[in-house]
Parts: sequence; structure tokens; C-alpha cells
Amino acid sequence: MKQSLQLKVSQQLTLTPQLQQSIKLLQMSTLELGTELERYLQDNPLLERSEGNESSEPENQQESVASEAPEREGSEAYEEWGSSKAGHGGDDSEFDPILNTPEKLGMRAQLMAQMGELVLSARERALLTLLIEEIDDEGYLATHVNEISLSLPPALEVEPEELEYLRQLLRQMDPPGIGSYNLSEFLASQLAALPSDVPAKALAATIIKQHLALLGNRDYAKLRKIMDASEDEIRTAQSLIARLRPRPAGGFDGDDTRYLMPDVVVRKVRGQWTAHINAQAQPKLRVNSIYANLLQQQRDSSNNLSGQLQEARWLVKNIQQRFDTILKVSEAIVQRQQQFFEQGEVAMRPLILRDIADELGLHESTISRVTTQKYLLCSRGLFELKYFFGSALETDSGGECSATAIKAHMRRLIDGENAKKPLSDNVLAEQLANLGIQVARRTVAKYREAMQIAPASLRKAL
Repeated sequence: MKQSLQLKVSQQLTLTPQLQQSIKLLQMSTLELGTELERYLQDNPLLERSEGNESSEPENQQESVASEAPEREGSEAYEEWGSSKAGHGGDDSEFDPILNTPEKLGMRAQLMAQMGELVLSARERALLTLLIEEIDDEGYLATHVNEISLSLPPALEVEPEELEYLRQLLRQMDPPGIGSYNLSEFLASQLAALPSDVPAKALAATIIKQHLALLGNRDYAKLRKIMDASEDEIRTAQSLIARLRPRPAGGFDGDDTRYLMPDVVVRKVRGQWTAHINAQAQPKLRVNSIYANLLQQQRDSSNNLSGQLQEARWLVKNIQQRFDTILKVSEAIVQRQQQFFEQGEVAMRPLILRDIADELGLHESTISRVTTQKYLLCSRGLFELKYFFGSALETDSGGECSATAIKAHMRRLIDGENAKKPLSDNVLAEQLANLGIQVARRTVAKYREAMQIAPASLRKAL
């Protein structure tokens, strides 16, 4: 085979380090951005926090301002972006009270701590620890003690009765009932702890033990017949059972609290809703001009600090670009959704990513990054920017209605329904049609499930 040289012309998209950094910062949430900036501040000595009261200089003036800094008396010049009078100074400027809150223990850790207060042998502690590890996230013991006993080495001679004794000990821990096998057992234990004179306690106990499925399916007619009870008696028993806790682990706050900071604040100015960047979400960073000036005087490109200087400048510029883009997208969204801020969800207009992308001359992927994990605060609450996008359905008047508005209409209809005769999906579709919104029954069912609303048969009450 003869070898030869060939020339080939092709185009290839190359992402520069600066562009890669810009994309990375854009898709981060505010909290993720704060964590990333902390890393930059630790690794790059040329980057530092701003006190929050200096004004930023235009990019084309930064170099001249930096070079004149040593000649100014009693002042410093900085290359920076982001100024606010809300900055904090003094020795406590780095103090974060969130980082000083006590750590929450998970369910198993709390149970282990309670076990430490009991007088147990080493064997009992080991077996009780095994049971605690078998508890699922709902607080139920996922495996029967008989199966656990069979799974252990025969040399240990662990009998089911020994494990059952420890399980009953576990169920007396806080919250009571932890380690129950199923919902029926857990509800029965709660009911047994109530005073004997509680109305319909005996009837409720029988329903829990033998006919919990009928109650869950709201088959009240069959339940009345089997229990030979009146409608009032069944209603009282149902009300009593409804007050019981459904999950043994419900007493544990296992989920960590999520703190969200809005990137954008919407206010009404002169009758018009407008978007503004939240000043508290803006990182206050700057490039130290003294170090930058010294590096420029050295003109030594081989110096490692020169690369860190360039990195710091890129970071300051990309952060500015990030918030500029968030503001532009937010302004476009707010302008299109003026009626939402006035009237709520029922007035939400249909909107897709392409609409905003075409208006701003950006790519849809950029709009997707901007609206993911970025939050808007207004008088109606805190919303992710993605919340304002939704598909459209045509109305009888020839207009369009967003999916969010349709869900709002559905929720209003369901909230106002007769609990004894809840609205079926067909009836909901008919009532939406009366409002001028043509929606198929299957679409109503899909929206209802998305809102986590039970079907009519499970919403029925006595």
C-alpha cells in the first residue's frame, strides 16, 4: 500500500477555556456558584472579595486605573464587578451562621443514640443494631424476624422469639411504632395508646385490623354492610383513623432544609412589573490592582501569577456576563407574563424556550441553562424560572391557554366540588369546555396525576 500526503479542509468548534468557564458558571445555581467562587478565592491569590462600596470600572479603563493606583493618596483602585452597600466588614465578615447550626441526625443515628441509653447485653445491642439497619425509609421493618433469623449463621443460635422481643423494644422508641411490619400494625399500636372512651375506637380497631383496604378504596357502602354500622359511625371511625400518623418515620426530620436565594426580584414600578437582579445574590469579587500592576511591570509571561491574573479577569467578566444574561431572560419572561403577576396561575400565558431564545438572539440551550435552578421572587411567592414555561392548548375563542393555567382551573374546580360527589375526569373536561378550554379526558387525567390529585373514587367522602 502506497503512502501519500493529503490536505483536507474542515471546520471544528473549539471551546476556549474562557468560554468553558462561562458555560459552567451559567448553569450553576446561586448556591453552587458560591461554593465554586470559594474554591477560586482559595486557589487564586489575585482574586479577593470586595468590600461592596467601590464602583466598578469599564473594562477598557481597567488597565489605566490599575497603573495609576499607587499614585493615589488614601485610596485603592480595583478591577472588579458587583457593588452594593450591603457588604459586611470587620472581623465577622467571614462568619456564616448557617455553617454553625448543629447537624441533624438521620433516623438510624437517632435510634442508635436511644439504644445507647438502654441497659442491654453486647449480644442484644448487636441484634438490635441489625434490626435498626433493616428498617426502611418509611420506618417499617422490611424483613420479618423469621427471615432475619434464618439468614444469620446457625452458630449464633438466634431464635425469632429473641428478635421479636427486641423488635417490640424498638417499637417503644421515639417515635412510637418504629419497626412495625405494616400500616395496619402501626395504626393499631397508635389506636391502642388512646383512651378507652374515645368515640368509635373499637370500630376503628376492627376496620384497621380486617378491612383497611375497603377504607382505603372508600368503599363505604360495603364497609357499612360488613360492619353493620351506620353512616355516622363509619364517619366517626374514619375521622379517628385519619388523625393517626401514616408513617413510623414521620417523626424524624431526615430531609435537610434547602435554602434558596432568589436570583431575580420582581417589583411593580409605575404600573408595570419589572425584573431586577437580587443584590444579595451577586458575588462581590475583585482583582487586586496592586498585584496586577506589579505583574504588568514585570512583563514576565513565564510567571505562574500571570496565568492566575488572566484567570481572575476571566472570572470577574464571566460572572458579570452570567448575571447580565439572567437579567435579560428574566426581563423577557416577566414582560410576557404580566398577567400572571396580576391575577395568578389562571392568567399564565403559553411560553416555550424558543420564544425567549428568538427574542434575545440566544440558543435554546442557553435559555435552558439560565432558567434551571434560578429563582424569581415576587409578591406571589418564589418560583424557578422554568415554571413560567408551558405548552399551549387552543381555546374556543381562537386564543391559547397554557398548561399551568389549565391546572389552576382544574384545582379550583376540585377544591369547590361536593366531597360526596367528586368530579370525574369527564366532568372536569366538560366544565373546562364551559370555560372555553377544550381538553380531552386523558389530558385532564394526565394533569390531575401531575398535580398528585387522587381520582374521583378516592376523593369521595361520607
